[in-house]
Amino acid sequence: MAEAAGTRLADPDVEARLARLDEVLESLQPLPGAATEAVRLLTEVYGEALARVVDAADEQLAERLADDELLGHLLVLHDIHPEPAERRAARAVERLRPAVRERGGDVEWAGVEGQVGRVRLKTGGCGSGCGGGGSDVTDAVREAVLAVAPELTAVEPLPSTPAPAFVPLTTLTHRGAR
Repeated sequence: MAEAAGTRLADPDVEARLARLDEVLESLQPLPGAATEAVRLLTEVYGEALARVVDAADEQLAERLADDELLGHLLVLHDIHPEPAERRAARAVERLRPAVRERGGDVEWAGVEGQVGRVRLKTGGCGSGCGGGGSDVTDAVREAVLAVAPELTAVEPLPSTPAPAFVPLTTLTHRGAR
């Protein structure tokens, strides 16, 4: 199970280990406090070590650490991420935007109200059935935002407002012949 010194895990390997870690931690739930306390203490020590790295990092390195998906999640977990939740959430929405646009829609970050993230979802001309603004997009946006900003309690779409109808000026100033 141990990797050779200096070898980095590929993202799928990290994801597999995290999934297995979830299983192991779940199995520890019914055990007496010693096992869970050991995990909690180890997590606190690693969190402190990571905080010291962030404290010692210059701005450019701190940004690189925060941009790494795995490290970014750890920084959030230990409440030491250098970026505010709103900025992380906005970046997550921007990363999803091309995929939503491919389906004929669009998504924009609209900000935070209290602890609720707000997004604007726009559908293409085909309605929610074509993937531009349906619940699948809303769910994907919610999942992406809460993964990088778990401090938020929810992510909700703003009500869409229809574009104002175009009324030619001539129809207002000229009456048609009867």
